[in-house]
Amino acid sequence: MIAHLTGEVLHIGENRVIVDVSGVGYLVNMGALQLGSLEPGKTVSIHVSTQFQKEAIQLYGFSSSQEQQVFEQLISVPNIGPKLGLALLGHLGLDPLCQAIESQDVRALSSAPGVGKRTAQRLAMELQGKLPAAFLPHTSADAIRNPTDRLPLALSQLGYRKSEIDTALAGLGDHGLVEAPLEERLSASLKILSGATP
Repeated sequence: MIAHLTGEVLHIGENRVIVDVSGVGYLVNMGALQLGSLEPGKTVSIHVSTQFQKEAIQLYGFSSSQEQQVFEQLISVPNIGPKLGLALLGHLGLDPLCQAIESQDVRALSSAPGVGKRTAQRLAMELQGKLPAAFLPHTSADAIRNPTDRLPLALSQLGYRKSEIDTALAGLGDHGLVEAPLEERLSASLKILSGATP
């Protein structure tokens, strides 16, 4: 099983790259964000998830071992295949994807190509609280400690975007309100998002 490749970038195509490792060209599937950091002729180090499918052995490449691990968690969810897992990471990126799952941000998850609302809901339900804290942005540390916290979901249902929810969570930490009851934290979050002092 191939887990890592280091070699020269020979060719970059749509959602794939060919990496020359000691004269052997490996075709590696990658997301748009991950491909954006590569240049033909440059040496690259890629973390790889090898997937055995009926028609062939497919290699999926990532910029970090964290991306690789999250990809493998994504495809562990029923009916989430490698193509969809790659689309999620390639469209959202590691931190936004993990935060969207933790906060059950269905709108963000369904913005990835091929991901519908029901699939996004299933991803959030299956993986919430299962992603290691190291994969998540610092601004969501409070949500990591309490993955069943309903505040991010409540704010999302009120129409706030992920970036605004992150701002509210960070603000609660700054004002020592992390352990306050849900109603108090919701009220304080709304004040923070309106520019007032909670």
